[in-house]
Amino acid sequence: MACVMDGNGRWATRRSLPRSSGHSAAEATVIEVIEAARRSGIEWLSLFAFSTENWRRPREEVASLMLLVRRVVRKHAPLLHARGVRCRFLGVTDSRVPAPLARDFADLTTLTGANRGMTLTVAFDHGGRRDIVEAARSLLRAGVPPEAVDERTFAAHLPFPDTPDVDLVIRTSGEQRVSNFMLWQVAYAELVFPPVLWPDFRAAHFVECLHTYRQRDRRFGGVAPHANGAT
Repeated sequence: MACVMDGNGRWATRRSLPRSSGHSAAEATVIEVIEAARRSGIEWLSLFAFSTENWRRPREEVASLMLLVRRVVRKHAPLLHARGVRCRFLGVTDSRVPAPLARDFADLTTLTGANRGMTLTVAFDHGGRRDIVEAARSLLRAGVPPEAVDERTFAAHLPFPDTPDVDLVIRTSGEQRVSNFMLWQVAYAELVFPPVLWPDFRAAHFVECLHTYRQRDRRFGGVAPHANGAT
C-alpha cells in the first residue's frame, strides 16, 4: 500500500504558522503510520515525501524540509532497524538533493538492507513519469528488441523492480489525484481520500482506510462471478 502525505502546508496555515511547522508536525504521523502498517501485517509500504514538482516550492521551504528529513532519518534509523523494517528511497537523483542527506539515505538503506519485517519505500525527488521514461531508456540501452518488450519486461527496468503492484493508495487532505506517484505500480490500486490533513492522520484513520479497502469489489476490468454477465 502507499500514502500520499498531503496537507502539511494547509495544517500550518490554518494555525497561522509557517509551512515548515506543518512538515515538522508530520513526523509523528509518519512513525505512527509505519507502526500501524506493521501491526496490520502490511509487507510493503510506500510514502510519497517529495516529488519532482516540489522543487518549484519556495527555496526557504525546500531547504527547511531537507534539514527536517535528515533529522528524522537519523533520529528514527535505530527504531526502524530494530523493528525489522527494510528502508529504500525511490528517486534521489536530482543534484539539488543535499549530499549529506543523500548519504543518510544510503546509510539507512545499507543498515536495514537485510531486514525482512516490512519494506518501507520513501519516494523522495520522485516522479512516476520520470521512472517510466528511465525504464524506456534502460530497455534501449540494453538493446531489447521491440517485439520482446511486454509489461513484465518493461517493469523489470523500473527502479526497484521487485516492488509489487500497489493495492491501496491513501491520499490525505481530501485532494483526489495521484500526483505523478508510482504511476506504473498504482494502475489498478484502490484509492481512498480521507479529508483529514496528514499531521492529524493517526493509526485509527489508517485502520479505517484499510477497512474501506476491504469492502471494495476488485474486478481488475472483469466482472464479479455473481454478476451473471452484467458489466
